[in-house]
Amino acid sequence: MNQERIFTVLVAAHVSEKSALNAEYNNQYVFKVAIDAKKPEIKKAVESVFDVTVTKVQTSIAKGKAKRFGQKMGRRKDWKKAYVTLAEGSTIEVMSGE
Repeated sequence: MNQERIFTVLVAAHVSEKSALNAEYNNQYVFKVAIDAKKPEIKKAVESVFDVTVTKVQTSIAKGKAKRFGQKMGRRKDWKKAYVTLAEGSTIEVMSGE
């Protein structure tokens, strides 16, 4: 996988109460990823960017909500979420909030 693809796979860290609890208790971090990203690509991207060892990747696609814009109905984009489990002893400092 080339360097450009690595940086386009990971879109952002998904910060929520659930993701904070997962990080604290299960050593599992949540990222928003590209909609066409595959699990091996996500694993390589996280390992290369954060220099950690990934043991498991789970993905889910969140469907976009239907929203009203004045009199017209619109729809937000679908987006993909990746739950990345790290090996014992590995952590990502960006998510710790310190």
